[in-house]
Amino acid sequence: MKSVAVVLAVLLASQCLAVRPPPRSQRPLTWPGGLSLSQDFKPSKVDLDLCKFCIDFSQQAIQQLLNIILQVGVVGTCGELCQALADKTGSQALGVACNLLCDIEGVQEFIKLIEKADLDPIYYCELLKQCTIKDDGDAKITTLSVNPKSGPQGTFIIDVEYVSKNGTGTGEMVIDIDTVDGIPLGQGFVLEAQEAGTYGQKISLRAEPNPDCDPTQGPCESFQPGNYGVRIALCNGECGSKHPHSQIYDQGMTNFTITG
Repeated sequence: MKSVAVVLAVLLASQCLAVRPPPRSQRPLTWPGGLSLSQDFKPSKVDLDLCKFCIDFSQQAIQQLLNIILQVGVVGTCGELCQALADKTGSQALGVACNLLCDIEGVQEFIKLIEKADLDPIYYCELLKQCTIKDDGDAKITTLSVNPKSGPQGTFIIDVEYVSKNGTGTGEMVIDIDTVDGIPLGQGFVLEAQEAGTYGQKISLRAEPNPDCDPTQGPCESFQPGNYGVRIALCNGECGSKHPHSQIYDQGMTNFTITG
């Protein structure tokens, strides 16, 4: 009965965490200006159990938990720590998720791992033993294109295919767009661990001004006519991380043109 209750709690918390996209620790999911990305991944061939659930949680909560630990100091139980998180964020779903993950190691070890991870959600979930670690993995980009190659403002589809001979560990794919006016646009997607094989992703880029962009929060991308560079990185762990189990598998570049 206990295992059934845990599964139901995970499903409930997962649905609640999915209500809003989790922010990346270093790179916002949506830069000011109207970049809209979505992903279409092949289903994972590896059973990751709580990996994606853990990463979604840590992306939303790890900074808040660090602040709570610094402000409150020693916390007695998982329940006290996770209730503080729920109160601080106004999210009972984060509190539930926190309790589920904290109970795995106990509150003292849970706090030590948060501090050790240093705002790296993937590494944190590897330390919690919720995400697959594979240091001999590989991935090679075989196709990188944009459709249409040239066209007016609107939706452009970035097509990425890659092959892995040994399989991959838990990591991410990072996309950066070099804009005409120099405003940086980018996003990272979690890549689930995969067995050896060929995989493909299609990313939708809505290349038009965002009517909801607030210029007081940062520059707004206008997607002026001109040439736009697209840079892709496939990584084991978080791209750019200095933690163990992190490396860049491969990188690629292409471009597209927005016409007047």
